[in-house]
Amino acid sequence: MNAKVNISNRAGATFPVRRMDFNFDDVPEYWANDSAGITHFMTALSALFPDGEKLFIDSVRAVRYHPAIKDNQALQKEISAFIGQEAMHTKEHENFNASAKRFGHDVEKYERETGALIQGARKWFARVVKPFGMTQEMVDLTATTALEHFTATIASQLLINEHIQKLMTDPTMSYMWYWHAVEENEHKAVAFDVYEAVFGKGIKAYGLRTTALVVSMVLIFMAQSSFVVRLLKEDGKLNLKELGIIYKYAYSPSKGIITGMTKEMLAYFKPGFHPNDLDTVSLLETWKAKLGL
Repeated sequence: MNAKVNISNRAGATFPVRRMDFNFDDVPEYWANDSAGITHFMTALSALFPDGEKLFIDSVRAVRYHPAIKDNQALQKEISAFIGQEAMHTKEHENFNASAKRFGHDVEKYERETGALIQGARKWFARVVKPFGMTQEMVDLTATTALEHFTATIASQLLINEHIQKLMTDPTMSYMWYWHAVEENEHKAVAFDVYEAVFGKGIKAYGLRTTALVVSMVLIFMAQSSFVVRLLKEDGKLNLKELGIIYKYAYSPSKGIITGMTKEMLAYFKPGFHPNDLDTVSLLETWKAKLGL
């Protein structure tokens, strides 16, 4: 691993903030088993994270002193640690994305496009639901709640799917992704708990959060797929071989990390769902031991 780690739990939350400092200087161009397809698939995901996680932080901060939760000290500690972890994720993905410029990959361009998509989508959705008495704050927090379910689910699949793990051959990149995956599951319930505490569990809250998940998944699929195709095309690697590798390890029924998410993603539509219904405690303990966390 090419990184420094400083673990802090000043907030007193149920999970710590790990201050990471990865060095991406020695990461090869095709760091995922020398595969352009899988490398660019993961790089396209990385391009989504900086602005996505800024949305997560901003949406929770916007309501953290709402009367319903301002005196809930336990939840306030979780919020502080949540913000700390997400800030670290933003920082390290920004650093990796910037480092890809060494190989002519302008990943920051895709970051900017992600930011524009997020801002456009949140404002459009707020206009659509305004007649139902839903505010921009509610839209932002429900988008965060939905997207946190997506990130926690794809993260748990990364920690489970041995097929994709075998392709994570660069030690710096594999450690970064596994660390990120662990933390996404550590804090997976925070935004959801804030959402329910502030906006309740009624049919309006349920309808908004489930609709937000559907809209978010469509936008993520469109954006990430577009980034993958463009990265491969820029590289002269847009061919059936690389697309076939992406299909095999992302979308095939037997090995795909995305198809492996189906059951857990659908659980979000269950009335009364809570992120902790999907038990990852032992999985996280195993991986924290492996990673020295």
